[in-house]
Amino acid sequence: MSLVELGILGFVIGLTGALAPGPTLIATIQSAIREGWKSGPLVTGGHIIAELLVVILIAAGIPFLPEQSSLLIAVAGGTALIIFGVLTIRSARGATLSMASTAAGSGSPFVAGLITSISNPYFWIWWFSVGSALLISSLASGLAGLVAFIFGHWLSDLSWFTLVSLSIHKSRVLLGDREYMLILYACGAVLVIFGIWFVVSGVHSV
Repeated sequence: MSLVELGILGFVIGLTGALAPGPTLIATIQSAIREGWKSGPLVTGGHIIAELLVVILIAAGIPFLPEQSSLLIAVAGGTALIIFGVLTIRSARGATLSMASTAAGSGSPFVAGLITSISNPYFWIWWFSVGSALLISSLASGLAGLVAFIFGHWLSDLSWFTLVSLSIHKSRVLLGDREYMLILYACGAVLVIFGIWFVVSGVHSV
């Protein structure tokens, strides 16, 4: 893959993860209610710090993986993508951006982004299954490939959480519950498609 393609892949896959209802989304909504649209970028900043630590941890362990592990990684990562896609589609039914509209909440959005990320089991499961497999694949293009993938991934987080906070700040004129639900359905389908592609490409590479 070219660096541009890796960046796009990182953005699309990252967006499907960012869209999933969870603690970080709730923190963004709560902070936006209190402090406005700037909460999105601040929450994203905390989230990026958590991800950076995980990426360094995964990348440091990649050189110690046996060469025969590529098929296992492809199958495991692809299967995880498919599972997360199905779960995303299931969670889309009845999903709403107003889930945290009555929550009080307090504190720094940046800290909230960091804490809600590292305390979320989904975060760790995703990175040590889907995320690690994609990182290893991006390294086939060298360090620049990994950077392109991560940049695209982080750009998706920033775009989504900023949109959510801006939407909340503008009384949800930009994004309503129906649109959010449709986006989740679409992202779930994308995850399943990428998962199948990942497994098939891994098998054919053997």
